Amino acid sequence: MKKTLLKISALALTLLMTFATSCNDNKADKAADNKAPEAKEEVVLPNYRYVDSDSVLAAYNLAKDYNEEMLRMQTNFENTARQRESAIQSEMNKMQQKMQNNGYLTEESYRQDEQKLTKMQTNAQNEIAKLQNNILNAQMEAQKTVNDSISSFIKEYNKKYGYDAILLKGATLYIDPRLDITDDVIKGLNARYNKVKK
Repeated sequence: MKKTLLKISALALTLLMTFATSCNDNKADKAADNKAPEAKEEVVLPNYRYVDSDSVLAAYNLAKDYNEEMLRMQTNFENTARQRESAIQSEMNKMQQKMQNNGYLTEESYRQDEQKLTKMQTNAQNEIAKLQNNILNAQMEAQKTVNDSISSFIKEYNKKYGYDAILLKGATLYIDPRLDITDDVIKGLNARYNKVKK
């Protein structure tokens, strides 16, 4: 009888503990259900933005116009270099044929042709160097004009938005894409450029 009483006491104690635990869990669940849903925290972005300079240079009409001008200058340079090289080669061939056909009756006549060839080579080198210098100066001027134009626009743009900084994407390892204002900057730059161009 003592053993039975102990078993009943143990069973009662187990039931009591199970019931108490179940009640506590239900209270916790009800408290969680009654608790007001948490408001989603508003994500506050830092007060800076970034621009992808490669995209700006590829889409900004001023930069594209300068690129086309540079390509024309480069093509002109290459054509001129080929023409001068061809003329010099032609003169050399004439001298070679004249020598093979005993066309030079005097040493003086050979020297005159040689001087003519040297003068052609010198003139060609000077012309090529001048064209290269013109291309280099035009590239530097174009780059300065485009950079100044972008910088000027960004200053005006930022007066409207008041960012603490506008960064270049290439200067960062990672930056949140939500901070990208590249498309907006391109639209503004092209609108301003097209207005001036008309």
